[in-house]
Amino acid sequence: MARAWPEKLRFSKQDKALHVLFDDGAAFTIPFQTLRVESPSAEVQGHAPDQKVTVTGKENVLISAAEPVGRYAVRLVFDDGHDSGLFTWDYLYALGEAANPA
Repeated sequence: MARAWPEKLRFSKQDKALHVLFDDGAAFTIPFQTLRVESPSAEVQGHAPDQKVTVTGKENVLISAAEPVGRYAVRLVFDDGHDSGLFTWDYLYALGEAANPA
């Protein structure tokens, strides 16, 4: 089965959320806070499952930039200075499913 591909990414400061539409018809709203505290960076996830760091106090975090990484991911720059996580399309899809349960 082919992986879903993002067709549109819209960053809303008003909603404090990323709105993403995939080519399989899935549409998700992922809060910036979720993106920040679930960043795939080693700083947050650690180098092993038992090393994950719980990030708090990010209710008002904003995204100041988004930079494409090849054809597989986007690097998000948060206004708190965090910028080391590469969000693959599969990871964004999984975060979207978790943030928008059926």
